[in-house]
Amino acid sequence: MPDRRVNTGLIVFGTIIIQIGLGTIYTWSLFNQPLADKFGWKLSSVAITFSITSFALAVATLFAGRLQEKWGLRSLVAIAGIVLGTGLIASSFVSSLLVLYITAGVVVGFADGLAYITSLSNLIKWFPERKGLISGISVSAYGMGSLLFKYINTWLLNNVGVSQTFMYWGIIVMAMVLIGSRFVREAPEPAGTDASSLSNSNNYTVKEMMRTKEVYLLFVMFFTACMSGLYLISIAKDVGVQLAGLDAVTAANAVAMIAIFNTIGRLILGALSDKISRMKVIAFSFLVTAAAVLVLTLGNISYGLFFACVAGIAFCFGGNITVFPAIVGDFFGLKNHSKNYSIVYQGFGLGALSGSFIAAIINGFRPTFMIIAVLCVVSFIIALRVKPPKR
Repeated sequence: MPDRRVNTGLIVFGTIIIQIGLGTIYTWSLFNQPLADKFGWKLSSVAITFSITSFALAVATLFAGRLQEKWGLRSLVAIAGIVLGTGLIASSFVSSLLVLYITAGVVVGFADGLAYITSLSNLIKWFPERKGLISGISVSAYGMGSLLFKYINTWLLNNVGVSQTFMYWGIIVMAMVLIGSRFVREAPEPAGTDASSLSNSNNYTVKEMMRTKEVYLLFVMFFTACMSGLYLISIAKDVGVQLAGLDAVTAANAVAMIAIFNTIGRLILGALSDKISRMKVIAFSFLVTAAAVLVLTLGNISYGLFFACVAGIAFCFGGNITVFPAIVGDFFGLKNHSKNYSIVYQGFGLGALSGSFIAAIINGFRPTFMIIAVLCVVSFIIALRVKPPKR
């Protein structure tokens, strides 16, 4: 069993460094136009890369727990950092869109997912009494990566070109994850996980968890939260232009608004969930999101109302993806947290794809927002009624 006297402050520090490095993948939108201009690819085709990255990230979480048991946390995170950096470096040499999908999509996403969920789950295990706050710190660091590297990668793109930017980006991220991995330590096993007491504990295995109805209800809620947040993030500027009548420059400010309120939501709602019922926090976020997307469907809204809606959705999305890891720990225990959370986390990958596909099928923002609003109301009702499973 790991030494409980280890300096947990250093573990938090190492996890933050890792998560900042991993979160840099959310600067991908900066690369769409430069890649399209350099190689003559369609902008929409280049943008698909990030959907592949998000999907690969979610799938990777299914394998993370088993790989951690085999290699150990520190080795797994270090290997993931090397693979992530290598995928970005390899992207600097691509001249084929298919190869870009593999290097920057599949390889980068898969490596990112392995390190993300294991380092997050491990940190939560070190602080079982403050799961919401600790999850908020870790997930906020992940969001901070996109904020910091927005400026770093923009400077690199303007000064060395898109291909060389991949090279430097990969080297920096690889170094950050490797350095952070040196500070992390495996958390001790939660109390009550020995063979004699396991049947009376709430530490569910994946198979046991899958036999409960609660895991499916959590999945529906997490899918709804991710679909609403990720869809808005991907089309915020276009919504401002088409539904709020803003000019393109003004509407682009929504991107910065999303990043700021996304991070604030992670910290505030994460910490708040330790003090009041986590499900009440989730219910509140769904209610706010439903109201915001319904307002957006009206069209011809004012500048202030548009940004209030965008800020509200981003705030709630950040809070949701922070509180859900803690909820999974509350419902199914911490012993198998990374494995159990990886099941619920598939809602992220499906949510990343679903919003865009639904919008393409039904042709428009407004009907898509209506569907999201209905899902949020359903999830609000679930959040008010769902309780931790009982053996």
